[in-house]
Amino acid sequence: MAPNPVKGKNYLDQLDNARCEGNWDAVPELVRKVRKHAPSRACLALTAETEHGIVTATKSQQSSTARPSTAKSDRISPQDLEVVSQLPKLEELVEEEQTYAEDRFQAQVSAGWLLWVTGEYDIAYARLPETLDETTVETLDNLSEWTRVCIIKSAYLRANCLARQSKEAQALGVFEATIPPVTHTWNNHGSRKELRYWTELLLTEYCMLSNGCHAQGQVSLEEGNSLACFRSWARWWDISRGSTISGGYGLQGSVPRRRIWFDYFQALTTILQQDLAYPTAYPTLSTEDTLRCQLWLELSQVQNAYENLLLSETSFPRADEDREEVEVFVQMLMQNWTILTGRGWKDQDLGSDTKAGVTLSVLETLYRASMKTFHSTAILRSIFTAHLALADFDLAFKVFDSYLEIVKKGKARVEKTGHQEKSLDDDATVLETICLCISALTRFGGGDAAEKARGLATELEHWVEKVGPAATNGAMQSVREDGGGFPATAARVPAKTIALAWQSIGLAQAQWARTTFDASARTDVQKKAIASLRMSLSPDIGGIADVRGVFALSLLLAEQRELTTAIELVKAALMTKAAEDDALVLRNGPFWKERSLIPLWHLLSLLLSARQEYTLAARTCECAFEQFKDPSVLFGRAQMYKSDHLNEVEKSHDAVKGLVDDMDDFEKENILEVKMTQLAIVEIVEGPRVAVNASLELLTLFARLFGSSHPKQQNLAPPKTSNLPRTSGTFRSIRSAFGSRVGRADAAGPVRHNGDKVDNNDDRPQTATTTITRAPTIQIHGAQTEPRSRRKSASNEKRSESARRNSLRKKEPQTARPRASSSGPSPHSPTVIDGEPFYTPIGEGLQASDIFAYTQGRNPLSQPSPSSNGPEYVRRPSQGSDSIPLPRGPDMSGISMEAIEPLGASLPLIQFEKQHEDKRRSATLIKIWLMIAGFYRRASMHDDAKEAVAEAQKIVQKMEADMGKEPQDSGKSLGSSSLRDPGWAGKKSIEELWADVWCEIGHLSLARGDVDAGRLGFEAALTHYPDHPAAIVGLSNILLDLYCETFVPPKAFPGLNLVGGSEAMPGTDQSTADIISPPGKPADLAKSLPREPLGLGAFKNPKKQPSKPSEADKSPTPPHHESPLVPPYKTSSLPLLDRLAARDRAYGLLSNLTKLGSGWNYSEAWFALSRAYEESGQLDKAKEVLWWCVELEEGNGVRQWNCVNTGGYVL
Repeated sequence: MAPNPVKGKNYLDQLDNARCEGNWDAVPELVRKVRKHAPSRACLALTAETEHGIVTATKSQQSSTARPSTAKSDRISPQDLEVVSQLPKLEELVEEEQTYAEDRFQAQVSAGWLLWVTGEYDIAYARLPETLDETTVETLDNLSEWTRVCIIKSAYLRANCLARQSKEAQALGVFEATIPPVTHTWNNHGSRKELRYWTELLLTEYCMLSNGCHAQGQVSLEEGNSLACFRSWARWWDISRGSTISGGYGLQGSVPRRRIWFDYFQALTTILQQDLAYPTAYPTLSTEDTLRCQLWLELSQVQNAYENLLLSETSFPRADEDREEVEVFVQMLMQNWTILTGRGWKDQDLGSDTKAGVTLSVLETLYRASMKTFHSTAILRSIFTAHLALADFDLAFKVFDSYLEIVKKGKARVEKTGHQEKSLDDDATVLETICLCISALTRFGGGDAAEKARGLATELEHWVEKVGPAATNGAMQSVREDGGGFPATAARVPAKTIALAWQSIGLAQAQWARTTFDASARTDVQKKAIASLRMSLSPDIGGIADVRGVFALSLLLAEQRELTTAIELVKAALMTKAAEDDALVLRNGPFWKERSLIPLWHLLSLLLSARQEYTLAARTCECAFEQFKDPSVLFGRAQMYKSDHLNEVEKSHDAVKGLVDDMDDFEKENILEVKMTQLAIVEIVEGPRVAVNASLELLTLFARLFGSSHPKQQNLAPPKTSNLPRTSGTFRSIRSAFGSRVGRADAAGPVRHNGDKVDNNDDRPQTATTTITRAPTIQIHGAQTEPRSRRKSASNEKRSESARRNSLRKKEPQTARPRASSSGPSPHSPTVIDGEPFYTPIGEGLQASDIFAYTQGRNPLSQPSPSSNGPEYVRRPSQGSDSIPLPRGPDMSGISMEAIEPLGASLPLIQFEKQHEDKRRSATLIKIWLMIAGFYRRASMHDDAKEAVAEAQKIVQKMEADMGKEPQDSGKSLGSSSLRDPGWAGKKSIEELWADVWCEIGHLSLARGDVDAGRLGFEAALTHYPDHPAAIVGLSNILLDLYCETFVPPKAFPGLNLVGGSEAMPGTDQSTADIISPPGKPADLAKSLPREPLGLGAFKNPKKQPSKPSEADKSPTPPHHESPLVPPYKTSSLPLLDRLAARDRAYGLLSNLTKLGSGWNYSEAWFALSRAYEESGQLDKAKEVLWWCVELEEGNGVRQWNCVNTGGYVL
């Protein structure tokens, strides 16, 4: 029968389709028909027949051995392959074929494949064509699908031959040259079985070979095409997703598909964690984004693909199974999350995503992974960290409780059975997790959190003692009490982890000492905290100092008045060189050391101010910013840090941002606190008027840090103050908390003493020449010589709060003990203290003499007192002399700081909701307004002070209104946030903010001479917050003045003014009061009443000579109901019972305050308490408390110690 061209063409198409679909059973019959009807295609027919024989032999070999077809030892013998005999004929046809270039190319590939299958790899590599000759075809776009399959097959076989000869680099070159045409094939042709098979085989081999070369160091991930294999795999995966089964094994005996995705994910993870250059070859995403944004998008896509395959192919484990691959994925996921949400990456690096969104996505992945494991401690630990980063504090600590319970049971099980559990965290990881929990509790929690942290610290201490002391090699030698070793999980604990554990123990104890109500135990807890923090800096466990531990120890020493040791410790930290590690910059952000040292500079400034080195203290505040070398580094462009009306016209998109734009609110608040300390020092040295002029800097800085959401500070109309209800409290003329002592030179206005005439006030002259040497750079905006509204003060307030902070140092009575001499505002010549000079750091661009000077003598109270909780524990002076022994020098024993480096377990960057951020920022703004109000008040600019208080009052009212609008079930669990509880990470509750406002209103009323209004302000403050220290002291002083009758209280009721203008009743010569109450002798009533205070003992003056009883005394005392009652409008003094009640109430308030963590070192409260003791006749206790006040005042800076860091002891 003659050939039929039509049928021949039809059979050729069917043969091509059968080969492409992998229908090899139909190939022999189609080859026979092609030879019959298309004899000119003999080369094609023999090629198809050879391919059929190879596939048949390969399938039988795989079914019998079940081994990979690409294994080196997996070859087919020529005896088992019938088509081997046809190889010479096939090669002959290849030489003869000159018409059909594709047939010739397919035959060459088939011959090479035949040699490769039989193990002749060298010959196969030589026979296999590199590619189809473009000169033999019209265009590559019209190639048949099987020809494209042969191109891929040839590339794979050639690369495999090279890899078998250990020529991996040349094999990678073959793969890289093949990828572009292969990519063109995917994009323009449908993927059928054989094309998918050989493409996946090619890409799998390419990815595995490339990953092996990366692992061996032959290829670097920093090369531009290092991810070409994985990106080609991902592109092929997306194109063929509809026809490819997800997951599983693409080839029989090959690696699982998720292994390729894992290697891809691992490569991107390495690039992210090592901050390598992002490879740009064969991009799969838009190149318009930044490189970091492209890295994040690619990483998230690969992560999702691998996660879907992993979790879909992983079942829940049996009792004897582990899911190690799931835990490895979680570990890599959390490592990436730490960097992506850390300070080294910015929000714009994540594109349209946010750090909170990334954390939420990771948390959902963790919960999905937890369903494929059973009590995995690694996943629970990661869930705890993720919830913590999302500010889900309640849920985070519940997860931690579950984690710790599972760990303790697991450890007990391992010690009992001796069988290791792979899914159980080792001791080092457990210790770091407990430390992280303690840090979160002490930084963001209140009293209950501090108590929980204390319990964890006790457990952590037992755990540290269990694992044993640090070995000389930096690891831990663990030995049980019975002489045997601990399991492998406790075999080695790094020295850094032990140091971190002791640091966390000290932080928990310090926080508990600040919040406990047990005043008798506070001193012991503080000593334990200091000992634990010293242990964390011990050279025996590494010698690497953590800024957090140094800061906490220095702050504790400052609170214990060990100023010299605290200064030396801060000196060592500031002079220590930071560890050179790029990973620290990636995780902690640029300038991480300088940013972490801002609270240390601030603390040093307060320590110097406690030495009355005010000029150097102000200079130290500047050093906190000058360590960044250029102001634009911290604040961006210079024009960005201006007043509001200038910033409104300079909002260009290309403006250079500063570090403050990437800081969290806690860091920004620390910067504000440094500025506030600067102004406090300016007020002391230059007077309140200069501080008033410089106060605008605070509002400008607030606007730069947090945005211009604060209200305008110029020409403010204060809100109408609501009238407070009159309470049944008593009255007094306001007196200074430290009595009638001489105030500072910047005391606000003339002062009245106990109702006497106005004394001459030696105000500091407000001249332009009165400046601080190298003082903070503060612009004076229109300094006024006279305030806008000023009235003579009619109150008995002796001095302002800022004056009180240093008044005890100013007072030099004859009975005072010798003490260190004070230093003035000007610098003085260097001297030596305790045989050692003051801290003199030498830094680039900073002169030591400009920062730290030397003082004449030293603070005699720099060593801790036996106690800090009351007069019962105060050191008493010697009876023979008022002098005290010389104090010790700085105690730096057992502290080693070779380098500054974070120890680990640092808190993640907490992603608070905007609502919570607004609350903290509003509270910060209120604090600023109240500080400005204090400046105005002490400068006798009362109307301006009232306006500043009104601004603070507006903000509090808005916060209270916003809280009422909050839905009950909205947001994250920030604790029981309410009017009285700020919740987790809250700055102050609304009630405490109201107390601050009313307390300032009370002080302002006293400055204006309105004692009654001042009392109402303090009473209102205590109504909102009963433990408000300043309000308690202010009200107690009024109550004690009332007891002393230093002023005439206002009449409760006015007199009766009859229509005639006379008090006489018609037809009588007696007044209305005489008719109602006959005239009597109030003195008789006073003598009949007991003079013993409630609970304080009788006042007995031993020097008072007993007087002879008068005739009136001999007369019998009339009954109480017959005693004369003075009309209210005629009273000139209060009854004795009311006076005693006022004194006892003052004693009760002060006694309770001095036992609290907020008042144990509050000298104002202790001085008022000494006055209460003195008025009750307990002179010994009063003397003890006064000496305690001297100690506290000598160790206090211009502001309270807790202003140094917004996170307490935890940086």
